[in-house]
Amino acid sequence: MSAYVSRFTLSALALALVGCSVGPDYQAPQAKTPSAYNDVNHPKKNPADSIALSSQPSPLWWKSFKDPQLDSLIDRAIAGNISLQQAVLRIAGAREQVTQAKGAWMPSVNASAKATRQQLGLRGELESTGAQGKIDALSPEAASAIDTATDPINIYQGSFDASWELDLFGGTRRSVEMANAQTQSSVESRNDALVSLQAEVARTYLQLRGAQTVLAAIQTQIDVAQQTLELTQSQAQHGLAPQLDVENSRAQLGSLRAQLPQYESQQRQAMNGLAVLLGQIPGALDGELTQFKPLPTIPAVVAVGVPSELARRRPDVRKAEADLHAATANIGVSVAQLFPSISLTGQFGMRNSDSGYLTDWSSHFYSFGPQVSIPIFQGGRLVSSVRLSRAQQANAVLSYRQTVLTALQDVDNALVNYRTDQDRVNGLEESANALQTSFELATDGYKKGLSSFINVLDAQRQLAQARQQSAEAKVQTSTDLVTLYKSLGGGWEPYQNYKLPSYSVFGPAETVKP
Repeated sequence: MSAYVSRFTLSALALALVGCSVGPDYQAPQAKTPSAYNDVNHPKKNPADSIALSSQPSPLWWKSFKDPQLDSLIDRAIAGNISLQQAVLRIAGAREQVTQAKGAWMPSVNASAKATRQQLGLRGELESTGAQGKIDALSPEAASAIDTATDPINIYQGSFDASWELDLFGGTRRSVEMANAQTQSSVESRNDALVSLQAEVARTYLQLRGAQTVLAAIQTQIDVAQQTLELTQSQAQHGLAPQLDVENSRAQLGSLRAQLPQYESQQRQAMNGLAVLLGQIPGALDGELTQFKPLPTIPAVVAVGVPSELARRRPDVRKAEADLHAATANIGVSVAQLFPSISLTGQFGMRNSDSGYLTDWSSHFYSFGPQVSIPIFQGGRLVSSVRLSRAQQANAVLSYRQTVLTALQDVDNALVNYRTDQDRVNGLEESANALQTSFELATDGYKKGLSSFINVLDAQRQLAQARQQSAEAKVQTSTDLVTLYKSLGGGWEPYQNYKLPSYSVFGPAETVKP
């Protein structure tokens, strides 16, 4: 009766502790954010109506440029980018770690079979104690039986071994919790890589179209300079202008042509960059991208939302939160090592010196029972592990706060750049329009002999610079908008079920789902 009472008491104790998990429970941090971005409240001469705080940014933000080719490039980059595929494979590895952690909840069962030849050394023991002589004196039959028992024998054995460690203090539960949080961290790393990839493709594409736009602007000024050269040559032939005007005009034309290689190089590098981002060799997209297309227009209104939503949208902030969760759970893992561990073990098998008797029930053996391991002295290793995990958790808290601050800084800086570059574009456009009128007046006056050719050259030079700077400023404004969208963290939401192409490591091809 007492045995049943003891077993009942042990079972009750296990049930009472089964819901216990040592270590602190994770609580999601509350990001401290302002009510509005700092630059939105910045006093301006012309308040920007292009920023909408009431609307959340679109997850498919690149479609606001209304460029089907850009849409296609981003879709193909998501499917073919190698770095993104590596990030997805890291998610697959993290999920296998969750499976391994959960395996500690289940019993482990092993089967074994062995055949050994044994010499027990019984005769030497009998001789050392003097028992052998007494046995020989008793009868020849007894001596013969001893001889048979001391001969080498074959032992055949097959058995099953099982063990199950009870998770009384929640160490395994905390390990699973930590592995799940680490998996979420890998998912957010993939999301961050996805957002960066989308922004990099968009930025490179805009730089490509921007280089082509600047080339077109320079080519227009080259055509104008060519017409001016022909005008001065005509004037000189009729004795209405000195040869100096012709040479100055030819020098102006050469100066403009010398600027073409710089932007042609940018165009080639952008096309190579896009090819690699799509997982292809440099030059693979030349046939598709070489043809000139104008720089896409930026949307009239950009939705940025409010700072309180930024922490839930930015993948790097979400990753920092997942890392904090994993560090918190790791405290429970280290604390659980301070407590006793209880395992249930058992063994059952068949053993005989004759293999033909292994199926005979009389050859069976078994053992079972609980096993308790109590940490008594570990040289301070276990306590140090707890202190280390707590320090790592405190560091994760600070990392989360710093990531939130950096996210807010990124958005505000992007807003500043976008606003100021818009103002710069407006100013350069006004300047270019005024210089266009000035150049036309100077040219007309030169034709009529009312003004010097120096006025024409100066007006032409300033106009070419203004047109080029205006084109470059428009490119910068477009890339500023891409940086703003990236800092807002959107773009990963529609691709949460992104699938990799099949891959094979040691066996049949598998499909990895993030």
